[in-house]
Amino acid sequence: GSEMPLLSVPKEVAVGTAMLGIAFATGVLAGKRYPSLIFGTPKSSKSFIGKSSPLWQYILDHSLREHPILKKLRLLTAEHPWGRMMVSCDQAQLMANLVKLIKAKKVIEVGVFTGYNALNMALVLPDNGRVIACDINEDYAKIGKPLWKEAGVEHKIDLRIKPAIQTLDELLASGEAETFDFAFIDADKESYNEYYEKCLRLIKKGGIIAIDNVLFSGKVLKPSKDDLAVQSIHRLNEKLLRDSRVSISMLPMADGVTLAFKL
Repeated sequence: GSEMPLLSVPKEVAVGTAMLGIAFATGVLAGKRYPSLIFGTPKSSKSFIGKSSPLWQYILDHSLREHPILKKLRLLTAEHPWGRMMVSCDQAQLMANLVKLIKAKKVIEVGVFTGYNALNMALVLPDNGRVIACDINEDYAKIGKPLWKEAGVEHKIDLRIKPAIQTLDELLASGEAETFDFAFIDADKESYNEYYEKCLRLIKKGGIIAIDNVLFSGKVLKPSKDDLAVQSIHRLNEKLLRDSRVSISMLPMADGVTLAFKL
């Protein structure tokens, strides 16, 4: 997820239309008074399709297949003061499709928030599949927990409330290196490199690590010296380009997501 200044917008704007997982607003809200307003991720560089664009709505209208309980959790999250931190629904759908494609059974999520993405992945995992969900704030996760149960996948989500580095170290110490299929990193940006390195050890060959917010509202083009989050992401982006342990694709989806495929 991303962080933007809190904006006071009508509820119907904040949740978009019935099937939209972003708050793309039109008129004055579209790039004038609130140029960074979308749901889940900040407005990105000009290479993106504008979130107020009819083409963007067309993409969602013709690709989003959102489980009713996912929609319920998304709308619930939109009412939260920090609702903007939620991963965008189209991106979460891609993560679930990748999990299903590689027939994943063991998944790591670093940064859970209300659990929309965890739920999305749990829905496509086999019954004995597991999402090790790492976060430090149980209050947010409590929003999603009842819906995990309602969807019948609560047993697939192993929520661990402690610093993610600690959880990843515990997994490595217990001999679980190279046993995971997929990892999704979307937590504090300053620790991204450390999360990546530990996840790379935990993921098996052929597994995927998805790293969120790699474009950071376009700020990676000119990272300011005092913005540690952007500096951290920019350094990792440069490192990934040359990392011979993985093959990569950087996608201009939401706030940018890099897929690293372990070789």
